[in-house]
Amino acid sequence: MEYEVQFVEHGDREARFVARPMTPAFANGIRRAMLADVPTFSIDTVRVIENSSVMFDEQIGLRLGLVPLTTPPGEFEHGDEVTLSLDVSGPDREAAAETRTAYSGDLVANDPMVEPADENVPVIDLKSDQRLQIEADAVLDVGQEHAKHQGGVAVGYRHLQRVEDAGPRGEFDDDETRIVRGVIEEGAPEHAVTDASDGDLVATETFDNNLRNRYPDRELELTDVEEAFVFHVETDGSLSADQLVEEAAGSLRSRGVELAEAVQL
Repeated sequence: MEYEVQFVEHGDREARFVARPMTPAFANGIRRAMLADVPTFSIDTVRVIENSSVMFDEQIGLRLGLVPLTTPPGEFEHGDEVTLSLDVSGPDREAAAETRTAYSGDLVANDPMVEPADENVPVIDLKSDQRLQIEADAVLDVGQEHAKHQGGVAVGYRHLQRVEDAGPRGEFDDDETRIVRGVIEEGAPEHAVTDASDGDLVATETFDNNLRNRYPDRELELTDVEEAFVFHVETDGSLSADQLVEEAAGSLRSRGVELAEAVQL
């Protein structure tokens, strides 16, 4: 089956798109696969060489485990490990600054393909007589095993809704709001305040989520578009939004092949 995909927003880490034709079960399968089946690197083991900061080793380890690490798809196998190191000391006593902050960008990996997705995630503030020196092993695993391996920080879907014109509003009708959220499919272009064409996809934020702002003088009918879903995907930077969706779809495909082979046996 071929699917039609139309992007409403398309960025590196965040995307919103409409996919059709698709059943609710398959849409939910894609969502669950993005959260549970796509592997990412995350720090799992920390070896503390020196920690003279005010924070316990376990707290440092917890913070490091939540730092997103870039994970190029197809380059590693499940369970592979990458070693990272961090060595940061507080400022010199003569320096004007009272503290120096250790950031995620101070982590150095032994594989150039794996690095912190963001360099400015603070780990801890160090005073002049303090030092943090650690080695850490990051392992490739899936969100089903631990939430720190979930590359998708916000993944959801909802039915695409189509707006149809139901005639002019009565002169004395109440001026009540018509709040909708997400994306609508244009079905009354001749009555929209802005330029529009039939079938256009419109993010509801563009009219403050209130259909009265877009169609001030019309009665409207709002219906779910059959087998059409709006996906909103946001990642932590370990993968791009495109990669997360593609890897999730590949995971479902692999499961389907495995099931077909098992049934044939």
